[in-house]
Amino acid sequence: MVETTATAPFDMSQVQRGARNRRTPYYEATQRYGPKGFTVYNHMYFPIRYDSFEAEFEALLNAVTIWDVSVERCLEISGPDGFKFAQLLTPRDLSKCAVGQAKYVLVCDSDGGIVNDPVLTRMDENTFWFALASSDALLFARGLRNAYPDLDVTIREADVAPLQVQGPRSKELIRDLVGESILDLKYYWWRHAEIRGTPVVITRTGWTSEVGYEIYLLDTSKGTELWETLMEVGAPYGVRPTGPSDIRRIEGGIFNWGADMTYENNAFEMGLERLVDFGLEDDACISIAAYRRIRDEGVARRLVGVEFDGDPFPELNNVKWPAFAEGERVGKVTSAIYSPRLRKNIGYCWLPTSLAGGDVPIAVETEWGTRAATLVPMPFVDPEKRIPIG
Repeated sequence: MVETTATAPFDMSQVQRGARNRRTPYYEATQRYGPKGFTVYNHMYFPIRYDSFEAEFEALLNAVTIWDVSVERCLEISGPDGFKFAQLLTPRDLSKCAVGQAKYVLVCDSDGGIVNDPVLTRMDENTFWFALASSDALLFARGLRNAYPDLDVTIREADVAPLQVQGPRSKELIRDLVGESILDLKYYWWRHAEIRGTPVVITRTGWTSEVGYEIYLLDTSKGTELWETLMEVGAPYGVRPTGPSDIRRIEGGIFNWGADMTYENNAFEMGLERLVDFGLEDDACISIAAYRRIRDEGVARRLVGVEFDGDPFPELNNVKWPAFAEGERVGKVTSAIYSPRLRKNIGYCWLPTSLAGGDVPIAVETEWGTRAATLVPMPFVDPEKRIPIG
C-alpha cells in the first residue's frame, strides 16, 4: 500500500497563461474593476464575477450591468450562397428572419444533436452572425463546407466584440449613448450606431432574462474606450461590471451549452422543438430529416426544472450531480443555484421521459449532501417571458 501525505490545494495561479488563450478587447479595462476570477471560454479569458453572485444579481434586477461577452465568438457565414449554407446548419427557417432581425437558433448535426445554440443575426441577405457558446462550432461549419463544394461561401470568425448592457436602466444608458430613437428597437432586432465616433452594432438581446442590449464593437482596438464610456455614462444609473448571472438565467429557463446540453442532446429532449420548422425540405437543412424521425418516435429523456429542499446552495454547482429514484440512478442535475428572490434552490435535471412528468420522489447527491428534488415547470420566473420585452 502506498503511503500518502497531506498536501496543500493546487495553486491555480500556476496554470500556464500564454498567447494560446486570447485576451478580449475589454480585458485591460476589466482589470481596473477587480475581477474575482476568470475561466477560459472559446480560448479567451472570461471574467466570472466582480462581487458576490447575489450582489450582481441585485444589480441586474434593479440597475444596469455591463458584462464582457466577446468570448462569444461570432461565426460569420457570408458569400453568394451564405443563406443556403446558414440554413444547412439550423432547423429554424431562416427565410422568416429579416435583415436587421435576430433569432435564437440551434446549430444541429445530421442526427439532430445540438452543436451550439447561438443568437443569430442576419446582417444582410447572405451574411449571418452566429454568437457562439464555447464549443467547436466554427470548425464544425468549416468541416461541413467540404460536403458542399459547389456552394460559394466564406466561413470565418468575425472581428467583432459583443458586450452586454442589461437591467431595467439599460434603456436609459443606451439612449444617452446613441440617442432617443434606439428606444424604438424591437426585441431581437439590431441596428448600426456610433458611440463617440466608434462604430457598433446594437441588438435587443441578452443572456439574462432581463431588459437589455448587446453592443457589438466593430473596431476591436477601442475596447477600453468603449468600456470606460459605459462606466462614465452609466454612473447615474448605478452601472456595475458583472460576470454571468447564473441565478437569473436559471430563473428564466436559459440553458448553458456544454453544461445543460451537448451534441448528444436534441431539441425535443430540451423542450425546444419550437426551434424546428418542419416545412423545410430535407436537402435544405442537415438535421431536419432526423427531427422528423425524432418527432415521430419520441424521446427517452427530457430536461426538467426542479426545486431542492434544504439550506441555500452556497454557489453554482461545480459538477453534474447524480439523481436517483427509488434507489436507482436515473439522471443528472446540470445546473443548480439558490435564488434569493424565490428563496429556493432551483435547477435543471435530466430524467427518463417516464419520470419527467410524474411525482416520483427524486434524490440528488449534491456537493453539499443529499437533497430531495421536486419537479416544477420552467421558467421559474416570468413564464410568459415578458420582462425582456419591457
